[in-house]
Amino acid sequence: MIIVTGGAGFIGSNLVKRLNEMGRKDIIVVDDLSDGTKFMNLADCMLLDYFDKDEFPHKLDRLATRGIDVIFHQGACSTTTEWDGKFMLENNFTYSKRLLKFSAGEKIPFIYASSAAVYGGNQVFRESPENERPLNVYGYSKLLFDQYVRQHRHEIHSQVVGLRYFNVYGPREHHKGSMASVAWHLNNQIKKTGKVRLFEGCDGYGDGEQRRDFVYVGDVVKVNLWLMESPQVSGIFNLGTGRSQTFNDVANAVLTWHGRGEIEYIPFPEHLVGRYQSFTEADISALRAAGYTDGFRTVEEGVKEYLNIINA
Repeated sequence: MIIVTGGAGFIGSNLVKRLNEMGRKDIIVVDDLSDGTKFMNLADCMLLDYFDKDEFPHKLDRLATRGIDVIFHQGACSTTTEWDGKFMLENNFTYSKRLLKFSAGEKIPFIYASSAAVYGGNQVFRESPENERPLNVYGYSKLLFDQYVRQHRHEIHSQVVGLRYFNVYGPREHHKGSMASVAWHLNNQIKKTGKVRLFEGCDGYGDGEQRRDFVYVGDVVKVNLWLMESPQVSGIFNLGTGRSQTFNDVANAVLTWHGRGEIEYIPFPEHLVGRYQSFTEADISALRAAGYTDGFRTVEEGVKEYLNIINA
């Protein structure tokens, strides 16, 4: 049996779908379907059971007797503009601690979602404390759990992996609204107006030249599944492509797919000044050293595959 928290969400539902394609139907999804539109992410998936996130902790002891192969803990509040720290820490820290304690006690592999937001405005994206300077409470909640894992790792005798996701994009993110990827937004914009909009320059970068490590969700799922098959691997790892590309690259990939359109640059929002990552690029040397050898799609490859799916 496999448990996927956040299984109705973006990365979680892609993981569930791929597990189904591998022949696994014994999957328990845990999520919060207060936003009922998220059901669409699971409509083509096969599950063993579903539990609400508040109900799930009370089911753990009973589930343990049925045998759990791995817990993929993808569930979290991922809204970077959310400033209710109490809410954020309850969801991203306290809840995660409870699941970690359970998995460690039962010696169940535990693979969880961290975030590149832990690095904040830092320009070095390597998994070490001196590089970790979050700019928002979301990033802090993820860093706090990473720190907790580091402090207690010596007490745990089963696999524990934290994956610091960089800018993930791909199918099944429609429900994320403003937090969906830039590729998703630009695809919608060109269909509505024939134009795509990007921010003007900031932090010394030209118009649309801010750079991010954009990683396709299919590649993210592959890493998660490789870890499931590699229980000897534990640690906190960056999960990006290892190369940054510009927002202009994403926009041009969208324009190329549609064969039309132009880029319009809009003023940089005042509320994001000092709270915006103008550059991210994952150092994936630790992941490579752990044994992961597969490649990652470029923006041009990933955006083409993504738009082929959502515009079909």
